[in-house]
Amino acid sequence: MPAADISTTLLQELSVLAINIAHEAGALLMDRPQDLGATTKTSPTDTVTIMDKRSEKMIIESILQARPDDGFLGEEGAERESKSGVRWIVDPLDGTTNYLYNLPGWCVSIGVQAQDHSGEWSTVVGVVYSPTTLRLYSAIRGAGALLNGATIKCNDPVTLSQSLLATGFGYESARRVRQGEVLAALAGEVRDIRRMGAAALDLCHVASGGVDAFFERGLAPWDHTAGALIAREAGAIVSDLYGGPESAIFTFAAGPALTALLRPKLESLAADR
Repeated sequence: MPAADISTTLLQELSVLAINIAHEAGALLMDRPQDLGATTKTSPTDTVTIMDKRSEKMIIESILQARPDDGFLGEEGAERESKSGVRWIVDPLDGTTNYLYNLPGWCVSIGVQAQDHSGEWSTVVGVVYSPTTLRLYSAIRGAGALLNGATIKCNDPVTLSQSLLATGFGYESARRVRQGEVLAALAGEVRDIRRMGAAALDLCHVASGGVDAFFERGLAPWDHTAGALIAREAGAIVSDLYGGPESAIFTFAAGPALTALLRPKLESLAADR
């Protein structure tokens, strides 16, 4: 189904389904077993638990039961081509390290994309659910962003010196060192910097005014798809370092005024390298 032709009714149905599935996954994750069965993936610090896998399995089964022709892409390996022109981008547990340490900064992230006539995909629904705080962030393209059903907006205008930034670190040691250098260069020019450990939530914090900006290098689609739509619908500029679409290379989000100040600064620091 072309993204431009998707009906308001279908968008609402997809949003309700994503919200319901996110709540179900959140309930599953809150029922923590004593042994999380933690293993590693791409590096010794890139952790996955049995609950990441159980959550993804439950989410995919729920999607297929409701919409058997849809495609999906999940962090823990679930992938299928779409026959319907709709696909789901799923992070069943964003912030796994926080979850492993029983810290509250983790969430379920579900984005829904539709395909246009040229074969390009665009995000039309985003849902991010934080079970530990009972915060449900959601957005439908063109309809604004919500937190527990109430409209949210990003902070704007914000000056660089008064800005609260959020960021994240990669799993590779060399990349972390480089990211630390960028933060050291910024630290004296901003209000403060936060590193909370879940990119989807960081993007939602931009949307709700919990932070003024977020940037990170090396995010996967499941990390940013839902949160980027929510931030964008809340009035934020979401892009790569140079004003193009957010990508695996770099994701940036802030209100328009701060974007004009911070993004060139990050570019001068080569923050995407």
